[in-house]
Amino acid sequence: MSQAGNKEIYTYTAPWPVYAMNWSCRKDHLRLGFGSFLENYQNKLQVIQIDEKEDNYVKVAEVTHNYPTTKLLWSPYNGGLVPDLFATTSEYLRIWELSDDASPDDPENNVTLKATLANIRKLGPNKKDFCAPLTSFDWNEADNSMIVTSSIDTTCTIWDINTQQAKTQLIAHDKEVYDVAFSNGVDIFASVGADGSVRMFDLRALEHSTIIYETSSSGDGDISKSQESSMPLLRLSWNKQDPNYIATFQMNSSNVIILDIRVPAVPVSELQCHKGNINSITWSPQSRKHLCSAGILQLNK
Repeated sequence: MSQAGNKEIYTYTAPWPVYAMNWSCRKDHLRLGFGSFLENYQNKLQVIQIDEKEDNYVKVAEVTHNYPTTKLLWSPYNGGLVPDLFATTSEYLRIWELSDDASPDDPENNVTLKATLANIRKLGPNKKDFCAPLTSFDWNEADNSMIVTSSIDTTCTIWDINTQQAKTQLIAHDKEVYDVAFSNGVDIFASVGADGSVRMFDLRALEHSTIIYETSSSGDGDISKSQESSMPLLRLSWNKQDPNYIATFQMNSSNVIILDIRVPAVPVSELQCHKGNINSITWSPQSRKHLCSAGILQLNK
């Protein structure tokens, strides 16, 4: 907080374990959205914002959410009078709208579900329809009507939230897709998955993809052995200030892998800064040189 007289540390206590947290892109309100992580069907979403009178964060919205959210992101904001939207993924992609005059007085009515988007497969006349769970998604900053989702069914889907329809779906990996992210332009995105690869796609030529990196403990050139020994890649983050660079990490690893898409296959650097396993990474949106990673605290026995 930069305003004189405000506290430097704010604390808000949720009534359940917190997951999938993200700041609003708006500058007029310091809003934070997050979900619960409960081992049952009904979970929760909350939005909190700073209360200038109380000089503290207060809940301005709360809604029930089916299953825990795998990710929450607010819509990119480029100015103008547009709705304050955020999206979540679990079994479906959901688009939510927060009321412009959201206040702590009526948090349950300050958020509205605007759309529920799903690729539902028809399995047969005597079988239930099936929709594979979504692992992650990203909002296109250059075109905020476009969202890409990743799924355990090996696919990535491009959605148009204005028409509430899928623009295209492609088989992105050989196994589950765990994360997906747009570059700083409209057309390029990358994904990582259980097959241990980082793959880059161009919406203008989806019949081809580029494998930027593959994990493998096999060095004998045997493709089948290499595929069997590939370690899953769990998350990726694209450097929005210098889109030549992508960061990722393997499952059960304490190292961050930095990739240069101009020199595929070999990392330009591996950051060895954690003692426990990493579970999250992100580049700074304002700096090409700063990367944040989070992991499990490894206590000394």
